Amino acid sequence: MSAGLSLRDVTVAYGDVDVLHAASLDVAPGETVGLVGESGSGKSTLALAALRALPPGGVVRRGRITLGGDDLRAMDAASLRALWRHRVRFVPQDPLPSMNPALPVGVQVAEALDPLQPRRADVREIDAMLDAVGLPDPERVRRRYPFELSGGQQQRVLIAMALLGRPDLLVMDEPTTNLDVTTEAAILELVRERVRGGTTAVLYVSHSLGVVAALCDRVEVLYAGYGVERAPVDDLYHRPVHPYTVGLLDAVPDLARGKGHAPLRPIPGRLPDPGETDGGCVFAPRCPVAEPTCRTTSPPLAAVAPGHDVACLRADAIRAGDVSPRQPAPDVPDGPTSPHGTSLHAEGLTATFAARARLVDRLRGRARPRLQALRGVNLHVPAGRTLGLVGESGSGKSTFARAAVGLETPDAGTVTLDRTPLPARLRDRPRDLLARLQMVFQSSDEALHPLRTVGATLRRPLRRLAGVPPADLDAAVADLLASVALTPDYAERTPPELSGGERQRVAIARAFASDPEVLLLDESVSGLDVSVQASVLNLLDDLQRARGASYLFIGHDLAVVAHLADEVAVLYLGAVAEAGPTDALLAPPFHPYTEALLASVPRPDPDATPARPPLEGDLPSPQDVPAGCPFATRCPRVLGPVCHDERPPERWSDDGLHRIRCHIPRADLAAEQADLDLREAP
Repeated sequence: MSAGLSLRDVTVAYGDVDVLHAASLDVAPGETVGLVGESGSGKSTLALAALRALPPGGVVRRGRITLGGDDLRAMDAASLRALWRHRVRFVPQDPLPSMNPALPVGVQVAEALDPLQPRRADVREIDAMLDAVGLPDPERVRRRYPFELSGGQQQRVLIAMALLGRPDLLVMDEPTTNLDVTTEAAILELVRERVRGGTTAVLYVSHSLGVVAALCDRVEVLYAGYGVERAPVDDLYHRPVHPYTVGLLDAVPDLARGKGHAPLRPIPGRLPDPGETDGGCVFAPRCPVAEPTCRTTSPPLAAVAPGHDVACLRADAIRAGDVSPRQPAPDVPDGPTSPHGTSLHAEGLTATFAARARLVDRLRGRARPRLQALRGVNLHVPAGRTLGLVGESGSGKSTFARAAVGLETPDAGTVTLDRTPLPARLRDRPRDLLARLQMVFQSSDEALHPLRTVGATLRRPLRRLAGVPPADLDAAVADLLASVALTPDYAERTPPELSGGERQRVAIARAFASDPEVLLLDESVSGLDVSVQASVLNLLDDLQRARGASYLFIGHDLAVVAHLADEVAVLYLGAVAEAGPTDALLAPPFHPYTEALLASVPRPDPDATPARPPLEGDLPSPQDVPAGCPFATRCPRVLGPVCHDERPPERWSDDGLHRIRCHIPRADLAAEQADLDLREAP
């Protein structure tokens, strides 16, 4: 190709070990190509190689990389700096290290628009882009420093910087992973608009198959550093051939199916470490249709249809339907055998926090403003069942969980385990109550001590909360590891020696060490690959059946929440907007906010089109909650002054199970939303 990005037979090594093997890739101007695969498959390595920006130790050993016909491997340092300044942009997953903490945001965005003379950059164009990525009051954002913004706001600033100036190449590495579905939907639409028919080639790295389906024109599937399938997006999703691609798609929860269907189909085993391959098909140890030849012969990428290439010796048999490349369905364990069955109930939970005060306000002795994180929340986690809790960042989900477990002290309200009131502060709770209520946090990296072995991590709660005698601790650790599908030898490993999925399993095992009756899970699967996520979701389902524990499951991915939860509650600005059985939340009537969340969920189907335009704007500040309906400032169905001035009533379904707090009657909502019924047809 004379234009766009082209890689030919690119091999990348760290030391003596190849981590990317003879990769070839083309991205035309105006085209978006997705890179998918599990963590460790080589996606980020390929993207950084395309930018000539590999970290220290990484080297392109052979192959050709061109952009617009220019050979990037032949460029000297000065030419590369000019390339990075003017022709390419990169959006990483973690935004803060990519921003200068000593410069205001506006200065950094101006440098992206005009690198040589940032003071001459068009402020109106900058403000328009900041507003387009969902950052209201752009002038205020420009004055702030990166550390004064939330992680989601930092990511949106980087995306704005990348889209300004229309670069020749835009590389985006998991850029929306930490964003709410509403913000993600708006940004994906913005990227589509900016790229379509333009001159920018986009390489999009993601483990979200829904996002890739919505955004990309073609998809490249990587496994352990090898390209295993490439195809137009329609072919890849509707007619996948490689067993690995089929496994990734099968592991994605289906929003329309909800709770109570067959378990997900994770891919068993793990990726091989670099250098572990022995010359055969690299996927053979995990493949459900591998033959002896597959373990000795490495398959080349070969065409099975125009533009559709697959590296699989059994591709013809799969295409003909002679063999099925799907992983076998996991067995479903028997029902609950545990005598637990404890419910968690919160009544009138209210929490406020002091906001950060500006220096000038402190010098003048002004009181710090208060943020309303929770406003009279009533929620019930049913005994032996799962309540899903959803809402955008800032809606109060994590604050509710931390208040329930005692890590935050609410201003008012009560939390009870069945009929047992829980002291508000964790230090006031006796050890038996601590054992009954446990929590799994979002980041297992932060929750597990990096120098402490898994065995030591598990022995502590077994001894202190479960009362296991010292002589029985090793056996109890082995049993606990077995319950989360890990072998006893994991007790001798430390967290850095584990994969992300294995660390999360250890975190879940630690939470179950005290045999809790209620488990709070705060975004516990949000950062995992789809296959690992499927394994953990199946594991949580199995443990609930075996132990009868009750779950509060917090997430921003409604498809994941709907798969696991029996009931769902939707929080908005610290209050419950809607709550009810999962099946009820997938069919009209919805609260208009729930409607926007459901319409924003990316589906693993390139033919799926959003039923509604993306939700605009951010949540209002918890420091200044609107007087009427808190959603009125963003609601596409707002009725008028009544929504802005009066608190909406709580409207219940006839069976008394489903509640919506909205001025619009349920029948009117149902009629207006009839085309968004997400329940699976019988």
